[in-house]
Amino acid sequence: MQGMTINNRQRGVRVLIGAVVGVIAAGSGLAIGELAAAVTGPETSPVLSVGSAAIDLAPTPVKEFAIRTFGTADKLVLISGVLAVLVLTSALGGILAKTRFALGAVIFLVFGVLGVLASVTRVSAGLADGIPSALASLAALGVLSLLVRCWRKGEEPATDPSRRGVLIASVASVAGAAVAATAGRLLRAAGRDVSESRAAVRLPEPADPAPQLPAGYRTKVQGISPYFTPNKDFYRVDTVLSLPSIPAEEWMLRIGGDVKRPIELTFGELLDRGLTERDLTLSCVSNQVGGPYVGTARWLGVPLGDLLREAGVSGTSDQLLSRSEDGMTIGTPMEAVLDGRDALLTVGMNGEPLPVNHGFPARMIVPGFYGYTSATKWVVELTATRFDQVQAYWTQREWDPRGVVETSSRIDVPRPFERVRHGDVTVAGVAWAQHRGISAVQVRMDGGPWQDAELSEQVSADTWRQWRSTFTARPGTRRFEVRAADGKGDLQTSKRTPPFPDGASGWHSVAVTVTP
Repeated sequence: MQGMTINNRQRGVRVLIGAVVGVIAAGSGLAIGELAAAVTGPETSPVLSVGSAAIDLAPTPVKEFAIRTFGTADKLVLISGVLAVLVLTSALGGILAKTRFALGAVIFLVFGVLGVLASVTRVSAGLADGIPSALASLAALGVLSLLVRCWRKGEEPATDPSRRGVLIASVASVAGAAVAATAGRLLRAAGRDVSESRAAVRLPEPADPAPQLPAGYRTKVQGISPYFTPNKDFYRVDTVLSLPSIPAEEWMLRIGGDVKRPIELTFGELLDRGLTERDLTLSCVSNQVGGPYVGTARWLGVPLGDLLREAGVSGTSDQLLSRSEDGMTIGTPMEAVLDGRDALLTVGMNGEPLPVNHGFPARMIVPGFYGYTSATKWVVELTATRFDQVQAYWTQREWDPRGVVETSSRIDVPRPFERVRHGDVTVAGVAWAQHRGISAVQVRMDGGPWQDAELSEQVSADTWRQWRSTFTARPGTRRFEVRAADGKGDLQTSKRTPPFPDGASGWHSVAVTVTP
């Protein structure tokens, strides 16, 4: 019995050592891959390449679940998941490699092949983009081979079971991996940091400033969404795992396709054109009823319609296809860009150059449409084309190609499940229906009669409006609901639908506890 216990303990030690060997080998390989990605570009990182491919291949319900469940942390969760799978499988590879090296090596080769394929199949990718994943796989195999040889040698007769050779080789591998990973991060930071470029940008005064705000443009209720959303709080929903970093002095916009006079514009030339300033609300199609993915900012940029008319866009083109630096494509109805609304190629946000995570150096804003059909960040190319000729990224995934914003309203105050004192209870929030405006907001308590809310002054049909209402509430659980009417008087529907394929609908409600 004692002998069996010793054997079980030895097997447990071997399994543990094998798992550690596999993880160290994988970590060493990834470090080399990150070092190589410092040269070929951060998007070619083995982990980011696989993560980006997972985003592109994930079914729409999975993407919506991730955004709904994890919010802006969805990318961190994805990367953590990729790393967790890598740790588990590399541990298995290390265990198998002790007795059958070829079997363990296959696992590392498979990861390498997946990384290469994920890298080279990206939009606008080249064969060189697969180099980091290939080097990572080869480096991992080399370290695995070294550690397994030391491990086997350590099991020879009269050898200390602590396997000193494995320990020494492991420490050396970890140290080398740390050096490589650190060097990779430093090289990437030195090569792709655009903070200095952004800090050097001096935005000119607008040639066409935003109209003066009316005196009652905001409602003073503690806890309500501010009229202007601070840049640091403005929502961000996109597919990039590594933010595109384009120095302003290297940025260029190309306008082509079905136009008479293709145009190329540098950032400096864009600033010299005379800029327009407008207050615009932007919302994401992934926003659930009552969700946070909406905000208002003061944008500064060049009218898109002017650029396209200067290029001589053809009357047969019904789609403006915009492309981001990371390869993302977005299709916008051409008529909306040319109909006189404040469609902008923006360079400024709330009085400063665009933050990098919001599209620096330039992005698009077309009021009346969700971001997935109008708000391309890090935009570098505009192409006049047709919807029946080219499908943009989200249209390929069966989202509605137009993406017109639904009339929406949200209760900000009180918060769900909040405890409030009985008596007069203030209910307040925001409502939006970009390019149609908001004409009315109604609120009710416990399914009772609808009560017209007090609205802030409307700045324009392209911005949200704050609202407030007061109810006399008795102690107990109380439920408040809100609905809005757009500028045409059409009430938002009570029918609850999910974001896919053209935006969520339904009335937002909150339940609170009214205390005696």
